[in-house]
Amino acid sequence: MFAPTPDFPARVEGGLLGLLAGDALGVPYEFHSPRDIPPRAQIEYAPPPGYDRAHSGTPPGTWSDDGAMALALLVSLLERGKLDPDDLARRFLAWRDEGAYAVDGRVFDIGVQTGAALSAIKRGVPPLEAGPTEERALGNGSLMRVLPLTLWSKDSDATLIADAMMQSRLTHGHPRAQVCCALYSLWARRALEEHPDPWGSATATLRELWPDSSPERAELEFSIRPDDAPEGQGRGYVVDTLRSARWAIETTGGYEDAVRAAIALGHDTDTTACVAGGVAGLRYGVAGIPARWRDALRGQDVLAPLRDALLAWRQAG
Repeated sequence: MFAPTPDFPARVEGGLLGLLAGDALGVPYEFHSPRDIPPRAQIEYAPPPGYDRAHSGTPPGTWSDDGAMALALLVSLLERGKLDPDDLARRFLAWRDEGAYAVDGRVFDIGVQTGAALSAIKRGVPPLEAGPTEERALGNGSLMRVLPLTLWSKDSDATLIADAMMQSRLTHGHPRAQVCCALYSLWARRALEEHPDPWGSATATLRELWPDSSPERAELEFSIRPDDAPEGQGRGYVVDTLRSARWAIETTGGYEDAVRAAIALGHDTDTTACVAGGVAGLRYGVAGIPARWRDALRGQDVLAPLRDALLAWRQAG
């Protein structure tokens, strides 16, 4: 049956719901190797009976730190009307310390780098100096949450890129993590715009904006290598997460296939499916996300007002 092309609001809503549903879908499979992941057709919020699920005390359909921090970013953008690092830092601490933006107010699965950076902020370190810059500090914690910036932003590509990199610095200050956030945000924007080659267009734009001699260009060309064929292993290294998400989207058709492929890679399943699910939601729209996953996603009381505020903001022109 012919599927109509989703309109702009449906793509925006699809991006937001797509990242949350992908995150929730991946939660019970986290930390497992690919060989221990169920067959793709059996990947659901509730794993098959007898499966040794991760986070066993978490009800099926619950988003993790990925979704909660993404919503914290969205709230900050909607209320401040700009990327405000100080406000964003306060909201991240409200999530960690009080359970804001988390389903049932329950915080779980916080990353080591993110936790350390938020503790530094609480001690008084300026937010833009809190994210570690060491080579070893290249987890995916800033990539997993950045999509709401694209969903909200009406600014230029250059501003979107700068803001994506700035929000990374709160927890992940290494230039490579920042560049991954910039590329992902622009890739998502091109998907939202229905560009026929969103990844290629995003890459071309970054090459136009970053001089050959810049450290950002070096990270793009020599660490991320965007011209390579899509592939990934589903791990927590920020570059691998981005590559894995691209592979999951470009080798499948439809939202359901994309997030299941992301989870089938094993390891950091919730984040890979969150990152892939956001772009897949933009591509296929909210109706492209299976109704059973939309309906069973928990935290609707948290999500609904934010979704409505985001759509109102975008429709305001």
